[in-house]
Amino acid sequence: MKWLAAFMTCVLLSTPTMAREVTPAEQRDRSYNANLPSCEDPMVLQDIVWGFARKESRFWDSSAEIVGFERVGEVAWRPWGLDYIPRRFCSGTVIVSDGKKRRINFSIREKLGFIGIGWGTESCVDGFDRDYSYAPHCKQALP
Repeated sequence: MKWLAAFMTCVLLSTPTMAREVTPAEQRDRSYNANLPSCEDPMVLQDIVWGFARKESRFWDSSAEIVGFERVGEVAWRPWGLDYIPRRFCSGTVIVSDGKKRRINFSIREKLGFIGIGWGTESCVDGFDRDYSYAPHCKQALP
């Protein structure tokens, strides 16, 4: 009986794995083009500044704002594969209006802007994740 189990193990290990077919999102859905702005693009950073100020004011009755960015760079590009919605993941440091420097993790996502038009951003500033959406310490905002 042991020889049968050993034989079956050898057969299973020697059989090529069934890889799924990967079709890039832009070939599957022509509305994608995988042409996203860079992490340092001024429009991306301005979108993050506006979103942060809006969220702080609207939901937390706070006047906190992002006043500057430092060492912003790409962490990953399409980390889950070509067949997923194109995303660029970035990280850096922000200077908040309280004078402190804090880590920021964010993503730029194709067709996930307002009502699915253009690109959109999603960000998390360490210390301002008040509802723990990206806990711990904004790590869940990265891939």
